[in-house]
Amino acid sequence: MKTTLVSNENNEVKLTMDFAADEFEEAVNKVYRKNRGQFSIDGFRKGKAPRKIIETHYGEGVFYEDAINDMFSENYPGAIKELDIEVIDRPDVDFSDINDTKEGKPFTMTVTVPVFPVVEVKDYMGVEVDQLEEKIKKADVDKEIEAQQKRNARMVVVERPVKDGDTVVLDYSGFVGDDQFEGGTAERQELKIGSGMFIPGFEEQLVGVKPGDEADVKVTFPEEYQEPKLAGQDAVFHCLVHEVKEEQLPDLDDEFAKDVSEFDTLEDLKKQTKKDLQKSKDLQAENAAKDAVIEKVYEANKFDVPKVMVEDEIDNMSQELDQQLRYQGLNLDQYIQFTGKDRKSFRDELREDATKKVGTRVVLRSIADKENLEVSEAELDEELQEMAKQYNMEIDKIKEALADSMEYFKKDIVIKKVIDTLYDNAKVTKKAAPKAETTTKEKKPEEKKETKAKKAPAKKAEKKEAK
Repeated sequence: MKTTLVSNENNEVKLTMDFAADEFEEAVNKVYRKNRGQFSIDGFRKGKAPRKIIETHYGEGVFYEDAINDMFSENYPGAIKELDIEVIDRPDVDFSDINDTKEGKPFTMTVTVPVFPVVEVKDYMGVEVDQLEEKIKKADVDKEIEAQQKRNARMVVVERPVKDGDTVVLDYSGFVGDDQFEGGTAERQELKIGSGMFIPGFEEQLVGVKPGDEADVKVTFPEEYQEPKLAGQDAVFHCLVHEVKEEQLPDLDDEFAKDVSEFDTLEDLKKQTKKDLQKSKDLQAENAAKDAVIEKVYEANKFDVPKVMVEDEIDNMSQELDQQLRYQGLNLDQYIQFTGKDRKSFRDELREDATKKVGTRVVLRSIADKENLEVSEAELDEELQEMAKQYNMEIDKIKEALADSMEYFKKDIVIKKVIDTLYDNAKVTKKAAPKAETTTKEKKPEEKKETKAKKAPAKKAEKKEAK
């Protein structure tokens, strides 16, 4: 087969696929061998009639259409790859010459297909943006050290009543009226009080219960609960608390620093923590400024984004959300149902963001073409090495995993280069980030307690039937 680019205009490519006479003949023979069992000819067992006999009875071109379809489906991907074009929708194939097709003659297909758009981008260099920077404070360092302290805490069994923040080991069985409902029973289940893992009101009623004691927990399932039979129902859980565990934090001293880091003193750990936090803050500020640059360039170069690309992006966004929901025991259909929407209204809500995502990508790719930005082998290898390090894999395994999508991976690297180029050429004004304002006065202890009590029933939990 010979592929020829006829035209590439207005984000639409026209190409021809020319097949020699022997290629067409072989395609017809393949269809004959595959379909001959469907023909019954007097004097021949079914499936045994020669091709010429079948063509005499049913017409010379009886196998042509299937042969041409097979030739297209087998050769079109190679033609697209040979011309190095990125299609965004199904092709339109001109089969008008099929009636003129004859055995022993070559055959040509004309294909028209929409491709990834390229737009004429303007005003993308020298964009003016502010970069809001924030200095790390002692409180930020203390908060991070406390987080490390919590991550290194150990759970200790205690012989006292349950308090908020404890972890309990319990059995429970749930009843609606006199009927025990399916999925509402567990043995030696661990539950952290105050985590919001179970349905509203459950965890609070275990506070004060002693190890070895039984307690009845009375709750009402939320109206939007994932199991319709339980939604809005009053229920009782008969509980037995086996153990109560509390979190014991390690002392914040030099020994702690040695245990959690390569430093010998707590002071050195704090100094390094401050450096790391500042580096992270600076990177966040730079990324926010880059986002602002991209936003301004996109707004200055808006265009009509192809609908098919927007719909594909909505599909991608929907799939990503579905994967996230499944980690929480839900799926996209349940989420849509809970929010009172249908599939159409859900997709309509995503359309604006999807249009912006696709449009931004097209603008950045167009800048890459205009600036002749490409990925060198050294840059590709550096990105692969970084990915291998991130996923703790050998680089050969990473290359193997990306084998079918390496070209898309390269395009992602090009996009990064475009963003860096725009940022490096932007007029960036670095400013101190505004201080966060405190909008409420410090509450008295009794006011804090009352607020917490009011908020507790509003916590959501839908990971287990008992939740």
